[in-house]
Amino acid sequence: MLTKPTLKMATLCVALVSVATTVNADDAADYPTKTIQFLVAAGAGGGTDNFARVVRPMFEEALGGANITVINLPSASGALAHQRTATGAADGHTLDFASTTLVTSLAAGQNPIGLDQLTPVARMQSDVMALFVNPERYPDFESFLEYAKENPGEVTVGGTHTASPDHVSFLSLRDASGLDMNFIPYDSTGNATANVLGNNIDATTTSLSPLLSYMDAGQMMPILVFSDERLADYPDVPTTAEYEWDLTDGNDRAIFVHADTPEPLLKRLEDTFKKVYDSEEYQTYAERVNLTYREGWMGSDEYRQRLENNYELYSRLLNNDQ
Repeated sequence: MLTKPTLKMATLCVALVSVATTVNADDAADYPTKTIQFLVAAGAGGGTDNFARVVRPMFEEALGGANITVINLPSASGALAHQRTATGAADGHTLDFASTTLVTSLAAGQNPIGLDQLTPVARMQSDVMALFVNPERYPDFESFLEYAKENPGEVTVGGTHTASPDHVSFLSLRDASGLDMNFIPYDSTGNATANVLGNNIDATTTSLSPLLSYMDAGQMMPILVFSDERLADYPDVPTTAEYEWDLTDGNDRAIFVHADTPEPLLKRLEDTFKKVYDSEEYQTYAERVNLTYREGWMGSDEYRQRLENNYELYSRLLNNDQ
């Protein structure tokens, strides 16, 4: 059984007692008053890092001028970024850019920071998850499904580390389908992909955008998308909904701040990111990297509710995997 904090009541050890300072609501009008830090809870070059770096100049412009630094803090599934945000000043100058890994790692007991210490500003991306294969091995999902049914326990699916969005997507698929499959964690999407290409594993569960170059080269192919409807660019690929499997979660990418951030400042941040999201420049980027298949935007309150619901689901799946 996993030992984990609750989503709303996660506590820090004494060494991480919050040192947040009080910020007057009027300060929202003067924001920013110093350099803003984008703390990326992931390594350089990944989806969350690209998201933060693409948004940076747009956010600077939307604020009418600002100085922003981007700092990658991938350690412990991004927990260091969450800790720094939760224990810093509640003044909106430290923004935590995180993916679904925030809540999956919390459900797995790997992250001590919950929504009593962090507040979502907004979600801006929901990357569609899919089951990818080497098309030379499996031409379609039916062939994969037939092999998995005829060879229980022999199918291996890879993805990034345990309790990642890749992992919980695999667990969701296994739970809904009843297929007897095994998950192998890798330290990166690239390594998981290389093992699929080398026929060391059967498939990988990951989001669409990181594998665009492999798909364009014909080396990797999605054979099942975690979606309600077929994707326009992949009309021949079936969806989980077609098999009556309630699996449509994506890999979300969102922005968080200290939980004590004053409401007027939180609202200003949310409105500013919505301005960025609605801009032609951002939408052009999102379309280029296949991030427009589903609506990415969720405001602070709506996204908090989604996180709480997903926490319960991921906790069940991860506990059942023990």
